[in-house]
Amino acid sequence: MSLCDFYKRELKVFLQVFLLLRYACNMKSSFVYLIFVISLYQCSVIFAMTRQQLKNSGKLIKKSCIPKNDVTEEQVGKIEQGKFLEERNVMCYIACIYSMTQVIKNNKLSYEAVIKQVDLMFPPDMKDAVKAAAEKCKDVGKKYKDVCEASYWTAKCMYDHDPKNFVFP
Repeated sequence: MSLCDFYKRELKVFLQVFLLLRYACNMKSSFVYLIFVISLYQCSVIFAMTRQQLKNSGKLIKKSCIPKNDVTEEQVGKIEQGKFLEERNVMCYIACIYSMTQVIKNNKLSYEAVIKQVDLMFPPDMKDAVKAAAEKCKDVGKKYKDVCEASYWTAKCMYDHDPKNFVFP
């Protein structure tokens, strides 16, 4: 389940509980109801995370992808700083991260999925820069039939384009 799906589910449960409470308490105050609806709307559109929250959520994905691809922290721990080891297991580790963040569709990197994830997850001050990097690098992966190589070279391109806004677990 993606983080976005989690938030959607939590929002749905929250709304159901509210409606149940509203019915049970027979809340008649339209002003209180209006304030609640506005607050609910703001919560639904402000799910973007801070840079640190992105990094923290990436730790769980990283813990899952490291053993799946037989890599060590030493091999992948500095990707965010631009240290890309050109090794097959590192390439597949990057593909695993992209797969778990749902930007790989039908065994290929999806530019549209990247943009969607950036819109949903990244802080507002990073969105334009990350989208620009994604735009610049969207065709890099098409040169490779292998999803591991495509993921590796796309990630490297995005880092090279904008190291300051590159976030990778």
